[in-house]
Amino acid sequence: MAEQDPVVSAWFGVEFQGQVQGAFRECTGMGSENEVVEYKASGPKGEYVVKKVPGRMKWNNITLKRGITSTMDMWQWRKLVEQGDVEAARKNGSIVMFDTAGREVARWDFVNAWPNKITGPTANATNNEVGIEELEITHEGYERVK
Repeated sequence: MAEQDPVVSAWFGVEFQGQVQGAFRECTGMGSENEVVEYKASGPKGEYVVKKVPGRMKWNNITLKRGITSTMDMWQWRKLVEQGDVEAARKNGSIVMFDTAGREVARWDFVNAWPNKITGPTANATNNEVGIEELEITHEGYERVK
């Protein structure tokens, strides 16, 4: 197998129905884990041994961060959940990683996602920093497809 250089990311996009809906500078939490179920069994000499098998699987929430803009798309998506319309908020989509030239370098497709948390920027007019908004997405599974 030929060794490849690591992919350098410049930004992440959230894509629904083929359209990038938001550009983000940071994406964390993509992963899954299984509970570990332990049980006692008898070894070949009659001794107790502890066996471990995978239990229930859980998907981590995905957290996206970006500089605040005039774009309201993520806030409107979250508003559906706040108003109790979770079914309308559920979407299949992708997290897409882009390089500095704007080329897609990696993609993760997710299913039945909805925004469970949104956070606006901390207000501090005395510093010279970009305000950051944060969106947390819960979902029912994803896979890396590129």
